Amino acid sequence: MKYYIGVDLGGTNIVSGVVDENCHILAKAKLPTNTPRSGKEIAEDMAQTARMAVEEAGLTMADIESVGIGAPGTINRDTNIIEYSNNIEFYDEPMGAHMTALLGKTVYMDNDANAAALGECVAGAAQGAKDAVVITLGTGIGSGIIIDGKIYSGFNFAGAEVGHTVIEVDGRLCTCGRRGCFEAYASATGLIASTKEAISVHPDGVLAQTAQEEGKVSARTAFNAMRKGDAAAKAVVESYIKYLAAGIANVINVFQPQVLCIGGGVCNEGEPLMAPLREQVYEQLFSRHSKRQTRIVTAQLGNDAGIIGAAMLGVRR
Repeated sequence: MKYYIGVDLGGTNIVSGVVDENCHILAKAKLPTNTPRSGKEIAEDMAQTARMAVEEAGLTMADIESVGIGAPGTINRDTNIIEYSNNIEFYDEPMGAHMTALLGKTVYMDNDANAAALGECVAGAAQGAKDAVVITLGTGIGSGIIIDGKIYSGFNFAGAEVGHTVIEVDGRLCTCGRRGCFEAYASATGLIASTKEAISVHPDGVLAQTAQEEGKVSARTAFNAMRKGDAAAKAVVESYIKYLAAGIANVINVFQPQVLCIGGGVCNEGEPLMAPLREQVYEQLFSRHSKRQTRIVTAQLGNDAGIIGAAMLGVRR
């Protein structure tokens, strides 16, 4: 049996896992990222979580074939340099070199959303698909594209950012600087913004009362108020699904993947979200008359997708 380490470097936490050749996670370890810090300091904690996971799995570093890292931002997978990461404030950080020095293992790196997409392809909802797209609806929209079994990232390693395609010209300002981005409307943050806008118009309605009961406005607030029969909440949810469907239809029209996986906490809504979403997407596809259609499914692996995908980076290379 061969064993690999997968590291998911996030803005909040560093999580490492030991993964076997069958893509099973044997053990995990976690430490806070505590940004901003130097690359070397964060690398030391990444290496520490890796050692902790190996010990928890009952193995030694001698048993590990390679280390894979999924990190936010633009990752040069040829040089293992994080060229830019706004979440962790890195510019041209030689993270791969730091980790090789600390662990004495060959290191492979890629963008965290790309690693998660690979994870779903090797062990999750897109298992067996040669062509797949994985979209995660979180603070932003993370996306990874797999073509012919390989991660697509463009010539400059900054590709697959479907969240920054425009679906509403001159719309909301996005964190990237453009207006009307898919991410600005269809991320969990975008849904929260739409919910807050509706509450400001209906300050005494069920939607506002639901937010007050929950203690904050979350991506679940509009769905919860909709289930109580609130018309304003229903309008928010319908608008959200409309924008989400438009962005997903754009992605499918460009790539025509076998499978498109959607992950993130919003997907916990299940069929009240997915059923109307599928219906609207399929109505907008250029390929809607084809006998073969992209399967639109919810992701299966959750946060483990990034660990498994990172661990398998070396295998897929």
